[in-house]
Amino acid sequence: MNQDALRIIPLGGQEEVGRNMTVFEYQDSIVVIDMGIQFPEENMPGIDYVVPNVDYLKDKSKTIKAVAFTHGHLDHIGAAPILLEKLGYPLIIGRPLTLALIKDRMEDHKKGSSQKLKTIEIKSINEKINLGKIKMEFFEVEHSIMDSMGIILKTPSATAIHMGDWTIGTNLDSKKTISYNHLSKLPKPTILLVESLGSTNKKPISNEEEMWKNLREIISDTKGRTIIATFSSQIERIKGIISYAQSINKKVALDGYSMKRNIAIARKLGYIKDAKDVVIDIKKISEYPDNKIIVLCTGAQGEDRAVLSRIVSGNHKYLKLRKKDTIVFSSSVVPGNERSVQRLKDNLYRQSDNVIHNEIMNIHVSGHTNIDSIKKVVREINPTYILPVYANHYFLKEAKKIISGDNFKANNIFILDNGNIINFEKNNRPYIEKDKADTSYVFIDGLGKTKLEEVVLRDRRALSNDGIFVIIAVVDSKTGKVVGSPDIISRGFIHLDTSKQILREARKQAVLIVEKSTGKDQTANWNYIKNNLRENLADFLFQKTQKRPMILPVVIEV
Repeated sequence: MNQDALRIIPLGGQEEVGRNMTVFEYQDSIVVIDMGIQFPEENMPGIDYVVPNVDYLKDKSKTIKAVAFTHGHLDHIGAAPILLEKLGYPLIIGRPLTLALIKDRMEDHKKGSSQKLKTIEIKSINEKINLGKIKMEFFEVEHSIMDSMGIILKTPSATAIHMGDWTIGTNLDSKKTISYNHLSKLPKPTILLVESLGSTNKKPISNEEEMWKNLREIISDTKGRTIIATFSSQIERIKGIISYAQSINKKVALDGYSMKRNIAIARKLGYIKDAKDVVIDIKKISEYPDNKIIVLCTGAQGEDRAVLSRIVSGNHKYLKLRKKDTIVFSSSVVPGNERSVQRLKDNLYRQSDNVIHNEIMNIHVSGHTNIDSIKKVVREINPTYILPVYANHYFLKEAKKIISGDNFKANNIFILDNGNIINFEKNNRPYIEKDKADTSYVFIDGLGKTKLEEVVLRDRRALSNDGIFVIIAVVDSKTGKVVGSPDIISRGFIHLDTSKQILREARKQAVLIVEKSTGKDQTANWNYIKNNLRENLADFLFQKTQKRPMILPVVIEV
């Protein structure tokens, strides 16, 4: 380890969408940017979410000067309640809404935990903070949640520029279009960490003016209720819908746990005002004419337990879909959710004649960028080195292709995996260390409060693939003989009524295995007997069915 190098270690966010967390280390000073969650994949049954592995920081808690958060989306703050506690509650830095969302999530995780936080609230983007050997500064970015920001980390060896999630030019008002030219004047060498989800997007960036025009027309013209599904973090959009509803004398019902909490926080901070006469309880929607009701809800990603899925399945307590209702998807599809969103749309189209989404009309402006904007930002900042970040590996490779194709040196662009440790020195070429930080999955299960071991997940996968086979044998302790015929319980493997021959043979095999493993007047080794049953029955059942169920042998001594 070179003491004069700025070391950058991504603990997540380089091989997936989510789990974003990056460590910046210079001498005895560490700054962490973001602590996000990753939502479970299809091969993670029963998992609530995945958080970054912080074993790399286990013995370095005293050198962690701060954890800074770029914005309040869950893939950037969702793991904070678990990881901040694990690291001894280091100082956290963020803008007002971001910090408020973190505190709320911490209280939801563990009552009273937010009171242990030490915080610095960034009220002005021009603030500067000294954190040991690292100096922190900030800059504006455009994104789909209020109070987003980019972060600058200055060290004697190099300057890191982290944009967080970003887009550019969604607002046509030229006074509000952000320029990054001033970042080109930062001390060299500079390292730009650029979020790369837009690296395959050739389409022009949608603008908010067109989106709002379309949304207002939909809300004004609907004959039934308007049900708008969006991200609960789209506070600016929710604020605009509430304001417009007030102007045309309509009522807004918020539904979804995170939606209600986030809007309550925004109202408390003063970001949403004068909503008292507009926002109503979802229980009261039947008290108003259908064309006077707007429902803002979660579930646009097809999440099983979210509001929109409950509405579609007919399980919502207060809202049953009608043909004249209009359902609006004011959101983009998060990579990985394509199939669940498609299923949701299919079911909605069966029940309503008025389903509107971005493929039909511009009703959502993404917080992520496109190919042209990535080129534009790189030209404006003109960094020495670039690290594409916060996306699946192929997005990162596409970002490198785009940037190098725009006259930036390809060998100054580094594609990292989670756990890579890259060193930046003042006068030498950057290099990646041979050893990697441990970034193995940390699964959270059961209301987000329990760490799940890999072995449990492996068992769940086995159960979901080939089911379970339980065999119960009663054994005479004196003779070592099986009493009666072993009982069999099978779930998700074979049907008991249609597989009687296999079951008869399995019982015979079990008797032979047990009696071969025991002897008259000898003390039986019951663990040995159970292991023999498990292994031999596994081979027998695979031979008969080409499946490997989870086998649970139960041996009862009498």
